[in-house]
This record gives sequence, structure tokens and C-alpha cells, in this order.
Amino acid sequence: MSLSVLSSSSPRHRAASVAPVPAPAGTHRLARGHVSVLLDRRTLAANVLLLAALLVASLTYLCLGERHLSPLAVLAVLQGQGEGLANFLVAALRLPRLGAALATGAAFALAGCLMQTLAANRLATPGIIGIDNGATAFAVASVVGLGVGMAPPAMALAGATTATVLTFGLALGGGTQGYRFIVAGIGVGAVFGAITNLLLARVAIDVANAAYPWTVGSLSARPEGAVRLLVVGLALGVPVALALSRSLRLMGFSESVARSLGTRLGLRRVQVLSTSVVLTALAVAVAGPVGMVGLVGPELARHLASPRRVPVLASALAGALIMVLADLAGRLMLAPLEIPVGIVTAVVGGPWLLWILIRPRRHGVA
Repeated sequence: MSLSVLSSSSPRHRAASVAPVPAPAGTHRLARGHVSVLLDRRTLAANVLLLAALLVASLTYLCLGERHLSPLAVLAVLQGQGEGLANFLVAALRLPRLGAALATGAAFALAGCLMQTLAANRLATPGIIGIDNGATAFAVASVVGLGVGMAPPAMALAGATTATVLTFGLALGGGTQGYRFIVAGIGVGAVFGAITNLLLARVAIDVANAAYPWTVGSLSARPEGAVRLLVVGLALGVPVALALSRSLRLMGFSESVARSLGTRLGLRRVQVLSTSVVLTALAVAVAGPVGMVGLVGPELARHLASPRRVPVLASALAGALIMVLADLAGRLMLAPLEIPVGIVTAVVGGPWLLWILIRPRRHGVA
């Protein structure tokens, strides 16, 4: 009886007679027509919290310096109503540097999140497995002038790719999910670090000073063209990482389980690795090797976001926040002297690295 009634009723009546499936615990469903999206409440709250903290940190960054400005003066400049010194300090000096800090921090942390998830290891960041050092060595080579006409971003990309190929080649047979991969990356990074030092030792002091930002990590000598390329890379990389987030989560299972759920592991690994390498190279071309952001940013995001998701967006926001705060601290601590942001992040990231080593495994990342 009920079947005949349903078959003779209108489609609207049939849809209304079927009770909607409740959203899983901890999620919120957004539905429009036949399309519905599940939002993880904890991850959403973490993203909102990080975004709010980033906005406050950015405003503080624009206000503080050798000459402090009030928030109202900064907001007036941002609205195009600034005057005199405030307009020069914010629009000409601090705002471009803030943009570079936001972009590089987001790129380093997002690349770190992708690599850590791919290798299922919290130590597998581009800075630790040698990608940063490879990009740095090639970027320094373009600056000191070795007859290479390529710009730092292109050279950094070539160096990052070379370091990645060497690391995977040395770890051949052990895969990415093991400490053989980490040890191979550390060795490759050490070799490229030595090459960088050798290059700087063989040139004049003025040329070496010009290449100095690519050895310690600094935003004070950022190439404008490299910043624009990084912004374009992020605009493409973030949507790609979000699209890969489901596959990233499935990579935490065994290969047989991931393949049975429809994941093309080979293709997805290449896509994840390529995105991570490109983002790292573009960020190194702007700020040099600030690899600790790629370690601390994703870890902070995992603490705040839900363990059921790979914190792609939260990692980018956390990395941008850390980079802004670190560069602000470097500008203020010994003003008018400036501490490079790479040194500040290393001071913070060193103890964090030790803490990661002694912490138990969590959220599918060793």
C-alpha cells in the first residue's frame, strides 16, 4: 500500500516524505537543492580563530616599529585617507613587507602540511628533508653570478626539484613513510648547505652580502617579482591542496584500503609532492630558508583543528600568523637593529622540534 502511494505521488511529495539524514556528530550540513556540504565544526572554529588572530597580528604589525602609529592612523591609510609620515610608513614600507610575510608563511606551512601528510611523519617538512637548502643553494648561485641568467624564483624551483629527486632517489625502496626518507633528506640538505657556503666563500664581500638573505631567511631584501609569483602560486596551490585533502586523509590508511576507496595513490602523491615543492621554492625565492614555519605551523593547526581532517587551510593561516609575529619580533627586539626572521623562527622552532621528537604519535602523523 505504501509503495503504491509513493509511486503515484509527485516527486515533491516523495522528497518531503523522506526524512533527511542527520549530519554526523561534530559537523554541520549546508544544503542547497541536491548539493550538500559537511563542515567540521572544530575545524571551522579553528580557521575562524586563526583568521581573527592573523587580522589582529597584521594590524599590530602595521602599527609597531621604530615609529609607532595608532590603529586609527593605520586604518586611515588603508582607506586611502592617510597623511604624511603615516602614509609613507604603512603604504610604502610596512604593508608590502606584511604581504610578503603573509604569503611566505602560508606557503611554507602549507608545503609542510602536505609533506608531513604524504610521509606520515611530522619531521618530513621541506626544511628538514633538504628542499629548502636545495632551493637556497640555487638561488644564491643566481645572485652571486655564475653565468646563470635565470631569476632567483626559477633557480629556486630548479634547486628544490633537484633536492627532491635526490632525496627520493636515495630513499628508493624505503618509500616516504619511514626514517630512511628523513635521513636521506637531511643528508641532501647538508650537501646543499655546504655548496651554499662554498659559493659565498668564493665571491667578494659585497656580493656575499647581497646573497645573505637567502642563507638565514629575511624579508628585508625581498624581490618584488618573486613576491608576485608567490602570490600567484598560492592562489593556485591552496585550491589544489583543498581538492587533494580527501586523498591526503585516505593516505593515512594502508595502500590497499586507500585504493579500495577509489584513491589513485601514484597520481595523488605526485600532485601533493609537486605542489609542496613549488610552494617551497617560491617562498624561498622571497624570504630564504625559513623552514621552521613549515614545522610549527602545521603542528599548531593540528592542535586546533579536528583530527578527522587534514588541516590544509588552518596550516596556511597558522604559518602566516607565525611568520608575521616572528618578523615583528625581529624588527622590535633589538631596534633599530633587525634580527632576520629565519633566526627568530629557529629559536622558537628548535625547542618545538625537540618536543615533537618526544611526543607520542597523534592524528596519523608520526
